[in-house]
Amino acid sequence: MKKRTKKWLAAAGIVVALLVSVDVGGSFYFYHLAIERSPKDFLYSSPDLGARPAAAGFNVDGKAWIDSHPYEEMELISDDGLKLRGYYWHAPAPTKKTVIIAHGYAGKAKDMGIYAAFYHDKLGYNVLMPDDRGHGESEGDYTGFGWLDRKDYVKWIDLMIGKAGADAEIVLHGVSMGGATVLMTSGERLPANVKAVVADCGYTSVKDELSYQLKRLYHLPSFPIVQSTSLLTKIRAGYGFGEASALEQVRRTKLPVLFIHGDADTFVPFEMAGELYDAAGGEKELFVVPTARHAKAYQTDPTGYESRVTAFIAKYIRT
Repeated sequence: MKKRTKKWLAAAGIVVALLVSVDVGGSFYFYHLAIERSPKDFLYSSPDLGARPAAAGFNVDGKAWIDSHPYEEMELISDDGLKLRGYYWHAPAPTKKTVIIAHGYAGKAKDMGIYAAFYHDKLGYNVLMPDDRGHGESEGDYTGFGWLDRKDYVKWIDLMIGKAGADAEIVLHGVSMGGATVLMTSGERLPANVKAVVADCGYTSVKDELSYQLKRLYHLPSFPIVQSTSLLTKIRAGYGFGEASALEQVRRTKLPVLFIHGDADTFVPFEMAGELYDAAGGEKELFVVPTARHAKAYQTDPTGYESRVTAFIAKYIRT
């Protein structure tokens, strides 16, 4: 009987060791795939991004505008010593109004030209578009998914106040990961110069989004891969997935927030918009764009998009 028990215990130990090995190997694989700075070719296999997912910034239609409008390159050093790059366009006429636009996952600032054109040409704003850490021309070996970036955006805000003056009025506008980034930023202690937030198809939390994508793309349960990859990310990048929550940050904010989401979005599922809206602690609106897929709300209904954004921020911008 004792021999049989020992055999069962040995077999169980081998199985546990194998499962742990698989989990550890999986966490390193998914860290490299999703977190580490590397080509994100897996996005092309996503059923949710359409035929041309250039990146999760997804918006390359404004390239001609970027190419035809000279900009000023700006830099700042993050709290952890990274050199970050930003691109600044002066408004057509002097103004205190400035928008800071946040790009999406695996994208870069210059993917966001259609938004820059809208704010600059139609609303007369100064425009700043940063490359997030680990993206574009900014330094960094891993993606912050908005959580690490929120502190970088606080520094970009301070830089814009220094540039436009103490009475500068600032709007934060982000799409996809950028939407989550501006929501995460909104929960920080910000200067009164920040007047409003526009969050287009942002996710509730990194844990929620990666759990969803693990099931959607790989048909795998979130446990234990998400938890072990989160631990690895905490060790290597300094944050865990559970703490990286736009949902918790909007509960803290008193800033007015316009949430935008396409009801056909299956990359950052549409249901997340309702969760974020319900959690928001300040004045808020929800603009749902019928038939719009992920990060395509503007392209799907440009007139409605511009009208809602313009009317919303006009409530809070004096100039």
